[in-house]
Amino acid sequence: MSEVPYDAIVVGARCAGSATALLLARAGHRVLMVDRASFPSDTMSTLYIQQRGVAHLRRWGLLDRVAARCPALDRVSYTIGAVRLEGCSRPVDGVGAAYAPRRSTLDALLVEAAVAAGVEFRPSCTLDGLLRDEDDRVTGVRLRSRGVRCEERARLVVGADGMRSTLAELAGARTLIEDEPKTCVYYAFWDGAADHFELYEAQDRWIGAVPTDDGQTLVQAYFPQHEYARVRTDAQAAYLEAVRATAPDLHARMLDGGCTERLRGTGHQRNFFREAAGPGWALVGDAGHHRDSITARGITHAFLQAQMLADRVAGTTEDAPRLDLALRSYARERYDALIDDYHDTLSTARLSVPEHRVRMIAEVARDAARTEDFFSAMGGAPRPATADSGARSAAEAVRWMRAQRAQRAAAVKG
Repeated sequence: MSEVPYDAIVVGARCAGSATALLLARAGHRVLMVDRASFPSDTMSTLYIQQRGVAHLRRWGLLDRVAARCPALDRVSYTIGAVRLEGCSRPVDGVGAAYAPRRSTLDALLVEAAVAAGVEFRPSCTLDGLLRDEDDRVTGVRLRSRGVRCEERARLVVGADGMRSTLAELAGARTLIEDEPKTCVYYAFWDGAADHFELYEAQDRWIGAVPTDDGQTLVQAYFPQHEYARVRTDAQAAYLEAVRATAPDLHARMLDGGCTERLRGTGHQRNFFREAAGPGWALVGDAGHHRDSITARGITHAFLQAQMLADRVAGTTEDAPRLDLALRSYARERYDALIDDYHDTLSTARLSVPEHRVRMIAEVARDAARTEDFFSAMGGAPRPATADSGARSAAEAVRWMRAQRAQRAAAVKG
């Protein structure tokens, strides 16, 4: 049998793909990574990396490089109606701060780390097709770069090419769960508009402000999906009015500092789980699972999946039956790890503010421990293992989320 050039080919080199390639290379695998973009380059993103995502960066030896480019975010404020909470999530694996680097910073940093680990990287390279054997197992890819076509073979092909994944389509990955889009979002960068992560919620509105590189603040405005046709006709006016009406103090600070880049937005935020893997292929990041960006968990989830996949397939690529078993294990673990967050996100993305939740949050605001538990739950931090008072407080703080999640799960099963 001829030698296969690569143990893994990773299609997509942003936060999910580069992290996966990095970890596989560090485990001793021969890895090729391709992306149709060149780096550094930007992409639409909430930027926010929660503490459990930051813990991965520290574990991979990359946190210092991120921290050198953008501020540590160790405080969150959340305003709903007349109630304001201030605090932060409890630490995750000893990490107490979140970070929000520009994607041109983060993705380039991850690519550099992957290349330093031995990954062969080809930017401006597009996936044209998949290679398969007589048993329909994926065995490689067809690539196109600057008009030149080639074929490359590998024991595992990983799709990290985003929500509209070409690899998922070519592999025939089935959609397991899908919900209709809930929100549309517009964002822009403003000079010095915030010094911590700020969230504002009102009926049919959600505003977020997060400090990032070079003193800039990313300010996002979420609208219900049914408003998209109206909002997009004059997105700039709708965006500014949403911030002014929901977060007037933030709006004033934005105007004081000025806008530094053009407004961007989308009304195409899909919500789904695809099959995570099949014979010779796997999906990580948004390629396999996408949810509304309103809870800002995408980068954290990408890191989580990259670590899961690398942990499962390490040392198995030369034995197809073992690799298939590892891929099935990865698929189960991915679903179990992310399904609760998926339903919590859809609940938040309804942009509904029932009065009983405002009263509950007002109660939470009176107690610092319960406030920390609330922000931990909002950030998707793992629940405490013990049933102490802190765990009970967290359960109370997210009761409304859990109730909505249970309703969504019942609807899916139905």
